[in-house]
Amino acid sequence: MKRMTRRQPLKWLLTSILAGSLIACGGGDDPTGPAMMVNADGVSTFDASVLSATLATYAIQPLSTAEADSLAFMREEEELAHAVYAASATRWPALPIFSNIAASETTHTATVKALLDRYQLADPLAGLPLGTFKAPAFQTLYADLVAASSVSLLEALKVGVQIEELDIRDLAAQMLTIDNADILLVYDNLLRGSRNHLRAYMKTLAQQGGSYTPQYISQAEFDAIVNSSMETGR
Repeated sequence: MKRMTRRQPLKWLLTSILAGSLIACGGGDDPTGPAMMVNADGVSTFDASVLSATLATYAIQPLSTAEADSLAFMREEEELAHAVYAASATRWPALPIFSNIAASETTHTATVKALLDRYQLADPLAGLPLGTFKAPAFQTLYADLVAASSVSLLEALKVGVQIEELDIRDLAAQMLTIDNADILLVYDNLLRGSRNHLRAYMKTLAQQGGSYTPQYISQAEFDAIVNSSMETGR
């Protein structure tokens, strides 16, 4: 098992370089093209075949316990987003944002599954139906978020913002325990996708006359995300 040393400046430089190669917008030296595609509404979707081809270019590195735990955690958290949005799409079909982002989240959780498979790790969601989780904390959170989303359309949109805000916080925290280049590459792009989805939900929430107070990140960070443009890659 590798020793858990952290060299932050080098790690973040590596992440920036790798992320640029994964989601470069056309041209450049990347023969596979962009793995994460973003539409005009900020819905960020991964192309599984492109992602697979990109990951195949990286050697498999030794995996720490923290990295293995992180992959299992993020697999369930990305699936949490998909399951809650799918429930909201059924209850509030008039707004396509729920179904659109729910579909996008299936590709997000699939990217983490691809890493689990790559490292031959067990999938915590194997054999479980939609809305069911291995970790009790995720099961409880799912029930709470679906209940909150059922109250009103505004509350459902707030839940969307809440989930993306939670994802942003957790991805950033998880990246501090990781130095495997392929995992950092995927997480960096998942983080971009979460920021785009947060922007999309906040835009729709504002159009519906609602507002939101951040729960997991600072107001300054939240405002900086919301007030910046959708991220389509370098």
